[in-house]
Amino acid sequence: QVQLVESGGGLVQVGDSLRLSCAASGRTFSSYGMGWFRQAPGKEREFVAAISWSGGTTYYVDAVKDRFTISRDNAQNTVYLQMNRLKPEETAVYYCAARSTVLGGRRAADYDYWGQGTQVTVST
Repeated sequence: QVQLVESGGGLVQVGDSLRLSCAASGRTFSSYGMGWFRQAPGKEREFVAAISWSGGTTYYVDAVKDRFTISRDNAQNTVYLQMNRLKPEETAVYYCAARSTVLGGRRAADYDYWGQGTQVTVST
């Protein structure tokens, strides 16, 4: 069992940066693939980024490549999402998710555990 708690969301302006954190409980955090998803009002939850258990493999949705960075600190049981040059259309609730395999997937259905989400609002 893994419990996930996101933090770091907030209200920012176009072009600003935010770093989201996801703190995980449990002693086996390092064996989970992790991912970040987001869901805007009236839209489906969409994949943003994923990272392998070791942090050695990462991948992103094309829309955030070169602006977002996913990373993890297994000693701190935490995964991060650094978001730069934010855009208004990226306003959403951002969710952290854990998958009981070494590598996160691109589909929400791939994941076993979810956090409650943190709101990110990008204003013009």
